[in-house]
Amino acid sequence: MSKRLPPLNALRVFDSAARHLSFTKAAEELFVTQAAVSHQIKTLEEFLGLKLFRRRNRSLLLTEEGQSYYLDIKEIFSSINEATRKLLARSAKGALTVSLSPSFAIQWLVRGLSGFNQAYPGIDVRIQAVDREEDKLADDVDVAIFYGRGNWTGLRTDRLYG
Repeated sequence: MSKRLPPLNALRVFDSAARHLSFTKAAEELFVTQAAVSHQIKTLEEFLGLKLFRRRNRSLLLTEEGQSYYLDIKEIFSSINEATRKLLARSAKGALTVSLSPSFAIQWLVRGLSGFNQAYPGIDVRIQAVDREEDKLADDVDVAIFYGRGNWTGLRTDRLYG
């Protein structure tokens, strides 16, 4: 069995294209052109010797092999993401991680950061803007600010206003 890995950039592009079922949306997510996505997918398909996608009536579908491969790749990228998150959390000494909605971060928190940084220059503030409920309370978050009644099980909550 060969230990040769497929092109890693092509895997990243495949993950995005498979998730969106769209080369155009993958291109937008990765800040490249649709042609670049198409080229990376072609490179990966040539490496593997099989088709990962098929087009039908202006839509993009995964082949059976593509679907199976995507499920495996998705888990691998998830593991890499989690390992990176843990590593960064361990190295974040002297940091304050604040989790909040993107709109609240823009409208309120960012305006006050300059004053906080002047008052506490040794603390690195990390803003984690999240949209989804399950992302709100990651292990490495020191403070979370969210709209709600504050009845989150196992957490201490303080009403800020209202």
